[in-house]
Amino acid sequence: MLDVHEKLFDVIAAADLVFWPIALDIKYHDVEEMPDQHIDLTLFNGAVRNSENEHMAKLFRKKSKILVAYGSCSHLGGIPGLANFSTKEEIFRRVYSESESVVNPDDLKPLSEYEVKEGILNLPEFFNDVRPLAQVVEVDYFIPGCPPQTERLLEVFVAIVSGAELPPKGSVIGAETKTQCDECIRKKTENKRIKKFYRPWEIIDDGISCFMEQGVICIGPATRAGCGYRCIKGNAPCRGCYGPPAGVTDPGAKMMSSIASIIDEKEPEEISRVLEDVADPAGLFYRFSLPVSLIRRKLV
Repeated sequence: MLDVHEKLFDVIAAADLVFWPIALDIKYHDVEEMPDQHIDLTLFNGAVRNSENEHMAKLFRKKSKILVAYGSCSHLGGIPGLANFSTKEEIFRRVYSESESVVNPDDLKPLSEYEVKEGILNLPEFFNDVRPLAQVVEVDYFIPGCPPQTERLLEVFVAIVSGAELPPKGSVIGAETKTQCDECIRKKTENKRIKKFYRPWEIIDDGISCFMEQGVICIGPATRAGCGYRCIKGNAPCRGCYGPPAGVTDPGAKMMSSIASIIDEKEPEEISRVLEDVADPAGLFYRFSLPVSLIRRKLV
């Protein structure tokens, strides 16, 4: 919100901000006492990790005319969604028992309820899965990005307050249907093949050629355009925060297909050698999108 700079005055002039935890002293019960659909627009940040998140998602769905999943975590599950590769029990064991910085001789774990002489203390229940907003409540629109571009916020806000015709519900707005590669101005060579992959710090980027052609994995082929490829302009490969383009069911599968198409080897042993250079492929290909992917959970 603050990144809209002086445009913030236009927002304030046109709307009352009724819930903004970092800036306004408004409590949950204030929202709970509002009439249903009292809020014209809610921008919901973050994935649903625990029962408090779930409660607020359902509350704002009930109190809002338009509910927007705002940003990668709300849209896709985001980086916190990578926790879905582990179970709740595995996470707790690592955090509270096995971490090198933890001293916990009694092996205590958080409880959702704990009784003391003053009464019962409560903590939100930690769920086994991270879920994007749309897996919990009906979402009207999605604005992708980590973070979303502030221009997109202004576009949505202006469209709503001006009464402009909005796209069909369920649309991803402030983004394109094509891929980042379709917009990227870096030079590409037709049918370019490579024999080795590098992590970005292992080579000197020439600042001109396609990252993939230099052997640096860029998630552009499996990412929706619309951000203005800002990371690439800053000489960093795309990491996929805008989510998959239209028609792509699983961004990780799309990236695996893109990588397979540029490897200049035919023998299985050599292909395996090249792929060994790809560090943490699951975390790389599904950095922002694991909770909405076809992958669910590892089998033990």
